[in-house]
Amino acid sequence: MADREDPLIGFHFAVDVQGVITGFFTECSGLGSEHEVIEHKVITENGQEVIMKIPGRLKWENITLKRGVTSRMDIWDWRKDVEDGDVDSARRDGSIVMYDQTLNEVARWNFERAWPVKVTGPQPKADSNEIGIEELTLAHEYITRVS
Repeated sequence: MADREDPLIGFHFAVDVQGVITGFFTECSGLGSEHEVIEHKVITENGQEVIMKIPGRLKWENITLKRGVTSRMDIWDWRKDVEDGDVDSARRDGSIVMYDQTLNEVARWNFERAWPVKVTGPQPKADSNEIGIEELTLAHEYITRVS
């Protein structure tokens, strides 16, 4: 049992996008990559048809972040740069950092050249008692887990 390590708790994480966006979010998805699969049909020496699966293009998922609405306008201002056609200057590197219960960093994903694809505001309802959530979707060109 000395080698046992508990899995990380995924409820406490922060985002830092070169100072443009910083802070804690309530939900994060899209920390990954995948290859497209190319199927190539061949006939073996025995006459059997076989489908070979070959790695194609590498692609990264968009990162989606959610947080409660506050008076901060950071994600909306960043998105406005893209809406105005200034995508190149809007591109930023960043990190998503996961913490343990004592606020020690336990995992970090770094992404590169991200820009805000989509920003969505809350969906208010008069009969609701829920916190308003805003959502930020980032496209990027690379992500890696560094710790």
